[in-house]
Amino acid sequence: MELTDLKKTWSKLSSEQELNEEQLKAMLGKRTKNLIERVERNIKIGFIILLLLFVLIAFDKFLVTPLMLDTENLTAPNWLLFLGIFSNTLIFTTFIYFAIKYYLVKRSCDMTCNLKETLTKIIDTLKLYQRLFYLALISVTFTMTLGFTTGLYQESAMELESQGIQFSEIQFDQLFLQIIVGLVFLVVTVGGIFVFFRWGFRRLYGNYYHKLKQTLKELNEIDD
Repeated sequence: MELTDLKKTWSKLSSEQELNEEQLKAMLGKRTKNLIERVERNIKIGFIILLLLFVLIAFDKFLVTPLMLDTENLTAPNWLLFLGIFSNTLIFTTFIYFAIKYYLVKRSCDMTCNLKETLTKIIDTLKLYQRLFYLALISVTFTMTLGFTTGLYQESAMELESQGIQFSEIQFDQLFLQIIVGLVFLVVTVGGIFVFFRWGFRRLYGNYYHKLKQTLKELNEIDD
């Protein structure tokens, strides 16, 4: 409930009593505690998701991808392997860093911070993680795009070579159609993964980040 709605509701429930600043702060403090508890719960969920993602990546890197490359007689460039390791490491590292920093801030604020300081530090921590997460997500989707493009080019080149066809001999309409089909598949696949992870971040942390910012804004209104 927003601060203005809270005041209106209180006035309807009790016309003889006024909701003073201390009572408002107590209610905002209770709301903050509930939001923080939900964030902490979602950090634990994030660890489970991270573990599942690690298993999935390991399954793909050590079984699925090598099997597909052997079947198609393709080899992945070293620079692409490096980008894959970098992007995967980045997304794991950002989450671990966020979790450690969050719990350090939480433990510190439990002992020394007032409500406003607690809100400010936790909001800053979530804001930093939001930036790091999107940086890691962009890195992952960029690597996937390069991987898909490279694999498609190598497969097409091998197919043309096996048929004894030069690249310059391909008709423009056939080439254009292949490019369009490849782009559509790329946008749907990589774009879908990007949207899914973005949606997951908002569900786990983004919504609470905005609610905590709103709570801090209402607390500042009371102090003013």
